[in-house]
Amino acid sequence: MKKILSLLLVLAMTLSLVACGGGGQSNQGGQSGNQTNNSGTGNTDNTPDDTDTPDDSGSDEGGYTGLDWEAIDAMDWDDASQAVYDAALGEFYDYYMTAKDETEDLEMRKALMAIAQAKLLESGTFLPYSTNGGNYAMSRIVPRTITQVKWGLDDGRFHTYLIANELIKAEDRTALVELWNQAATAEDYFTAARAFLDEHGYTLTDTYNFSFSEDIQTWDIFVTSSATDTDYICLTTDGLLAYDAKNVLQPALAESYEVSDDGLTYTFHIRQGVKWVDQQGREIADVQADDWVAGAQHLADNPDALGYLLQSGDGCGIKNFDAYLAGEITDFAEVGVKAVDQYTLEYTLEQPFTPFLTMMCYGCFAPLCRSFYESQGGKFGAEFDAAAADYTYGKTPANIAYCGPYLITDFTAKAQIKYAVNPTYWNKDAVSVNNINVTWNDGTDTLRAYNEAKAGTITGCGFNANALVQSQQDIDPVTGKTYFDAYSYVSIAGVYSYSGWWNLNRSAFANFNDETKAVSGKTDEQIDRYRKAINNVHFRNAVNFALDRAAYRVPSVGEDLKYVSVRNSYVPGDFQYLDTDVTVDMNGTPTTFPAGTAFGAITQAQLEADGSPIQCFDPAGNDGAGSSDGFDGWFNVDAAKAEMEIAIEELAQIGVDISAENPIVVEYPYRSDSEVTVNLANVYKQSIETNLDGLVQVMLTDAGDINGYNYATYYMSTGDQANYDIALNSGWGPDYGDAQTFLDTLQPESYMTKCLGLW
Repeated sequence: MKKILSLLLVLAMTLSLVACGGGGQSNQGGQSGNQTNNSGTGNTDNTPDDTDTPDDSGSDEGGYTGLDWEAIDAMDWDDASQAVYDAALGEFYDYYMTAKDETEDLEMRKALMAIAQAKLLESGTFLPYSTNGGNYAMSRIVPRTITQVKWGLDDGRFHTYLIANELIKAEDRTALVELWNQAATAEDYFTAARAFLDEHGYTLTDTYNFSFSEDIQTWDIFVTSSATDTDYICLTTDGLLAYDAKNVLQPALAESYEVSDDGLTYTFHIRQGVKWVDQQGREIADVQADDWVAGAQHLADNPDALGYLLQSGDGCGIKNFDAYLAGEITDFAEVGVKAVDQYTLEYTLEQPFTPFLTMMCYGCFAPLCRSFYESQGGKFGAEFDAAAADYTYGKTPANIAYCGPYLITDFTAKAQIKYAVNPTYWNKDAVSVNNINVTWNDGTDTLRAYNEAKAGTITGCGFNANALVQSQQDIDPVTGKTYFDAYSYVSIAGVYSYSGWWNLNRSAFANFNDETKAVSGKTDEQIDRYRKAINNVHFRNAVNFALDRAAYRVPSVGEDLKYVSVRNSYVPGDFQYLDTDVTVDMNGTPTTFPAGTAFGAITQAQLEADGSPIQCFDPAGNDGAGSSDGFDGWFNVDAAKAEMEIAIEELAQIGVDISAENPIVVEYPYRSDSEVTVNLANVYKQSIETNLDGLVQVMLTDAGDINGYNYATYYMSTGDQANYDIALNSGWGPDYGDAQTFLDTLQPESYMTKCLGLW
């Protein structure tokens, strides 16, 4: 699973803040796009078979009834979560299961998933509001010198970066991007870029400096789906395949592979002579096929973070993996991950899964040195015990084995991380960056990153609102221009989807790790009224439509760019395109979408068919290519007030009267030590209260510093630890090249449902 991401990373840090993913092209050079059944031209009824879909309005012939909270409170937590989920997201789930069950016609599957996304957005359970990137920045990093694919970890493996000693001028950056566009291969681009830099007086360094602001929870890549872990672990390991700077899938630890005619068996030939080393660079063992078997075994012992990606239905469907997790099979040799011999690895699937090769660059398909793992107390199957006294694997950088481009030479929590190039790295000739230095910056000084980037202490920075103003005043001694005029550019709007998440069944009113932090100021009556109101779809949508999301972006990116990174969908609108014409039944009307139609365009068509005011896709965006970014398709005061009128009428029937004198109180935690986050909180409060005429009151609760805020809104492992009514601090980035990688996260008991206060 890819990663739940903290938006705090975007607010004040450097260009590589969210290093696991990024904008870019679709998969090229692999086999995954060639397995498609291209018959999708028939008229197919895509209405879910289950016509008894739960309705979160609780409507019946007797009027609005809402949820039976007395019954829900008597349930255990899982059953209660399911009841709340069914009411709020039952329609989405039915449509999504219809889409996932379409396995023969993969083009139809894309269209049905886009329709399911429309039902997800209409549920109002969360509000997409931004993506990463899309801010002014300045940097010494030469653009496009690592991949920009939309999934996996390869955009976090920085070893191929070209980094100048000098800040790169805005016009030179534009010229370099054009050289990338013209280059046929990654090698061609690197050659042209080096020549350009030399001609224009730039010199190169082999050191990359940036900042971090999140606690790293583990160094074990198999037990985490958090970008704040994987961003730093991925530098220590490689995958079977890797995307190059032109976004082409290339051999990495596998020299080659074959796919069986039936699409079920993938055979990888492991590169010989690659070494596992410890933190000191001392050789431990050869990398061999069994390392991927060991990795899959370890993953099966820790399935909560990444294991679903190997399961059927939720992931690629490795043969017998589900049965092993269920205890129906106890011998891992029966699972479809086999070392045929020392250097031949074989994966067998339950059924064809087209995007399988796009998963090879993510942590669930990383290798694990079995002998080193066992030396750290690691065991498998029934003998595995993460709490054992002698189990140390992944506890520190000294407790992992390395086969990637870097070794971690120093790590001090909330201080620094230092990397040096791995002297045994198999692809050392491709390494341009020999040293990486990461320093702690908690964001309290909103100009620190900007000042350090000017001085060269860090390689570059994004401009928050304060830095943007300062950059327009400071004169660069080299060019005689302001730093903004000389060096600023707009970073690419990325693939991550950050959202505001509604807590549908809140049970935490202080931080789970420290009950003295982020203590709720709500009364019992306010808590009860909120819970009943937020489980009304019209109330949720009223508040969602009332937020001026562009204004909410201003403290982070400034007035000029407030729309650039605004996102209007969960799956990015340009994430996938149809390869053939597809006809679907859309509310009883056969509707044909031609080949080349964007995923977001189909979602938009369903929203319009349903009469929703949401605009999630602009066909004229991105210079006519279409985009779900760069405009505010949710902010609609008239629609907000219309939805609130319905909510008031319905909620009155269950005894919840709403007026300006008796508003619904929504609690928003914030961190008070950062000017940016204080401003964000106040923008949210003002927007909601003003546009809904005081019918909703936003209670701002001080969570203190970055840790208090993250434990309230981000670090929770279960929904009952979510300490907020609304939190705008988490998002999702893709694991592989299919819309399922987003939508799966909002199935029952899936990763992002905890953000809704469930499971």
